Amino acid sequence: MSISPGLQQALRAAGLEPEGGRAVRPVGGGDISDAYRVPVSDGWVFLKAGGADELNVLQAEADGLVELARPAAIRVPGVLATGCYRGGSFLALEWIEFDRGDACDERLFGRQLAALHRSVAGKHGWYRDNRIGLTPQPNPWTADWCEFWKTHRLGYQLELAGRNGFGGELRLLGGRLIEELPGLLAGHQPPPSLLHGDLWAGNRGFSGGVPVIFDPAVYYGDRETDLAMTRLFGGFGSGFYEAYEAAWPLPAGHDRRLPLYQLYHVLNHLNLFGGAYLGRAESLLRRLLCLAQ
Repeated sequence: MSISPGLQQALRAAGLEPEGGRAVRPVGGGDISDAYRVPVSDGWVFLKAGGADELNVLQAEADGLVELARPAAIRVPGVLATGCYRGGSFLALEWIEFDRGDACDERLFGRQLAALHRSVAGKHGWYRDNRIGLTPQPNPWTADWCEFWKTHRLGYQLELAGRNGFGGELRLLGGRLIEELPGLLAGHQPPPSLLHGDLWAGNRGFSGGVPVIFDPAVYYGDRETDLAMTRLFGGFGSGFYEAYEAAWPLPAGHDRRLPLYQLYHVLNHLNLFGGAYLGRAESLLRRLLCLAQ
């Protein structure tokens, strides 16, 4: 297959010369855009292409990768270009060949994630909003962590769930949890760590023994939220957690906060994929309300 002439022209304008002698290959690239491995004069690029209205979303992803790269703690794909062309937009990234990785790579990833989290900001949030999957993710700078999590994470997802038709028990339980949140987070004032934001196994890989993270939903917040996501859908070995804990031990009470941070992602999956996640969301809400007693 090949990419459109308009997209080819846009890549050339960005300094990336498509090579006609090798085929473009579709690859997995997430829910937002089509993704391709595109041959260029000096190798390959990973290309996400979407509609013209998706340029801001792709730019937010590029900005997130640049932010994650800044501390030089974990490898991320290099951003080559973003732009638009007639009827579409694109994000071009460094092409990385992935392999399986092993237990040593997992431990290295644990140490590197701890190093990434040591990069901190003065407040929670980020300088721009972005998305987590297809869901908008607001990131206004906020001094108080409890207020940020209440308003811009759980409250936002619960309001969205109501608009998506998930009221009833979910609305009642969610409203009670919002009231109990100051108690659940009492005394917990984490430093605003640089976060990947959507750290499940599908958004990390290994290349020649080097961990790589991608498809971020970046913001600054409690580092425990990244680790909570890693435990939600599996895929991370015990060596990863042991190495992270050795590099930067988690504070007391992290086990009580784990379901609170996982709830955000379960609510997001409910809003993205529908009622299959409703029971899990309500179960987490009940568990958290019991912890609040």
